[in-house]
Order: sequence, then structure tokens, then C-alpha cells
Amino acid sequence: MTDTVSFGYEDIPATDKTARVGAVFSNVAASYDRMNDAMSAGMHRLWKDRFVRHVKPKKGEAILDMAGGTGDIAFRMVDSGAQITVADINPEMLASGMERAASRGIDGLVWTEANAETLQFPDRFFDAYTIAFGIRNVTDIPAALREAHRVLRRGGRFYCLEFSTTVWPGFSDVYDAYSHHVVPKLGKLIANDEDSYRYLIESIRRFPDMPTFEAMIAEAGFVQTRIEPMLGGLVAIHSGWKI
Repeated sequence: MTDTVSFGYEDIPATDKTARVGAVFSNVAASYDRMNDAMSAGMHRLWKDRFVRHVKPKKGEAILDMAGGTGDIAFRMVDSGAQITVADINPEMLASGMERAASRGIDGLVWTEANAETLQFPDRFFDAYTIAFGIRNVTDIPAALREAHRVLRRGGRFYCLEFSTTVWPGFSDVYDAYSHHVVPKLGKLIANDEDSYRYLIESIRRFPDMPTFEAMIAEAGFVQTRIEPMLGGLVAIHSGWKI
């Protein structure tokens, strides 16, 4: 990892990023799900449904949902009978998820604070690893991918849902204008936090494009890597297998 990393459009010391990202998510935890609905006009629900259909959780499997704080992905998998561990580096996001689970009568999930770059789980422990809209906030993305590979059993599945760069002509310009000018204002209106949502949009712009990120997944040791773009690549499902 280099000495500096991106924090939105800033380049900051790598040692500072975890704390600064943590502050962002502590600020937005209480309003995170309402903002997701507002920013995507509810489409994030369809993206997550499609993502979980790819995962195909099965009864008896052990699944790690990394950066799963508010529970959106875990809630979609819990009825499968899989043993799901929801991990997040941010305690406020986990608290929000546990509160949501209690209000919905959802139990059986394991909630744990964890850093994606230095997981506390043993080697070859999980059958599947999921991460949705979280990988771009990690300080050392290659380290997180290597950790995902390490904790998966042979034949284990890796799935990542993340924003990327749309290749639809014209649409990228429209989305850029919307995201840079409208989303921070929504953050101010709904969450009283314009700066955090400006960072979240800028972090999307600094994230590697689809081929580059696929190459990073392969470099971590995964095989049969695949990309499934949505909205021309505005959002993409990345996957790979451990052999």
C-alpha cells in the first residue's frame, strides 16, 4: 500500500483513512438506509436482491457479510438457513443493524466488529464472503481481498456489489451532475450532513473501473472472476472462486 490513499478527491496519509471513513459512517449510520432510498430512488433494493440471488445462500453454509452494518444483505439471506456473520468496522452501523433486526423479529445473525484488512477469523472458515457498497471505503483494498480469500474454504465464493463507472454514452454525464450537485443536498436535507455524502460520491469516482478491480480480485488469488454490470456499469457485481 502506498503512503497516501484517496479520501474522496483528497489524497491523505494512509494511516488517517480508517479513522476518517469511520467518522463518516458514524455520522450517517442513523439515516443511512433512508438516504440509500433517496439517492437511488429505491433501486438499491433491486440491486441487493439481484446480488443475493447470485450468492445463492444455502442451509448450513457459513457466510461472512463484510461491511454489512445495517443488515440489508444479511436480512435477505437469513431465511436460507445459512449461518451468517455480519461484520463491520463501525460500531454505530452495527448498532443500527441490530436495532433493525430486533424491530423486524430477525434473530440468528452473528454481529461482530471487524476490519476487512485484518480479519480475526481463522483460515478456510466460510463458504461465501459478501461485501456490498463497502470495498471502496477500505484503506488497503488488496489486503482486504487477500483476507477474503484467506477466510474462504476451498470452493468458497466471493461476491462484491459496488458502484463503478457507467459506459453508457451520455448517462455518465447525467449521473455525474446528479451525484455531485443533488446527493450532497439530499444529505443536508435528510441527514443534516452534506460533507459525508459528498465524500461518499467522491469515493465512487476514485474507485477503480470494472476491469481494474476484476484484475485486483484475480491478483488476490480468486479464479473464474466475473463482472455483471448494471445500468451500464454504474453498479456491478464482481465474483470469484477460491480453489
